[in-house]
Amino acid sequence: MFGLFRSKSAREVLIGTPNLGEDRRVYAIGDIHGRLDLLMELMDRIGDDDSARDPIGSTELIMLGDYIDRGPDSAGVIDYVMRLRDRWPALTCLQGNHEEVFIQAARGDESALRFMTRIGGRETLLSYGAREEDLDQMTLGQLRDWLMNTVPEAHLEFLEGMADRVVIGDYAFVHAGLRPQIPLAEQEAKDLRWIREEFLSFERPHDYYVVHGHSITSGVEQKANRVGIDTGAYATGVLTAIGLEGTEQWFLSTGD
Repeated sequence: MFGLFRSKSAREVLIGTPNLGEDRRVYAIGDIHGRLDLLMELMDRIGDDDSARDPIGSTELIMLGDYIDRGPDSAGVIDYVMRLRDRWPALTCLQGNHEEVFIQAARGDESALRFMTRIGGRETLLSYGAREEDLDQMTLGQLRDWLMNTVPEAHLEFLEGMADRVVIGDYAFVHAGLRPQIPLAEQEAKDLRWIREEFLSFERPHDYYVVHGHSITSGVEQKANRVGIDTGAYATGVLTAIGLEGTEQWFLSTGD
């Protein structure tokens, strides 16, 4: 995981237009939240877009995290993404804050399970085969035991093995953001997955141009130092990806 990024001095901030580097193309996908239907549609659009462009040395795919909760098919999303590695070998999956909580809950942490049910986790439990009436009747301990016995170990190991950051050229890809004025190599995983206002309100340059999800906006939020692509897919039906090549940026969304 930690081989995916390089450190920079805290004073060496990025000035000017970010550049991905030569002979590379990247697509990064925002928060999916259980919308397998939208993910499959967006992957078709990405495949068509990639094929329509000039051939290039490497086309990479990055998923920014929050695959689960809120939408109807979290388990199906995880299955699909695991299979996608065979179709798209240059795939990197970041762990979002919702995966962090889910892993803790599925490993037996009752406080994490209680929190999970407040942030859209009920839909995730249903996607793994729970019934509405069972969820209404189970004690927290019973639900913990059910979850620990139900979620496939392969799913948990896949989620646990996800990266928390990726750097390519002048771009840093994270789930939530960065703590301002701290070098990327010194960032804590909890901030990369959970930070919000301190990062969103910071307008000066970072050491990298940041591509992130986590904070829902009505459309792509493009700033001088970052771009947010969480367009609230579970509620809006709009799942968004950014395409990058050299100094070029473009966007693909479902529903266009």
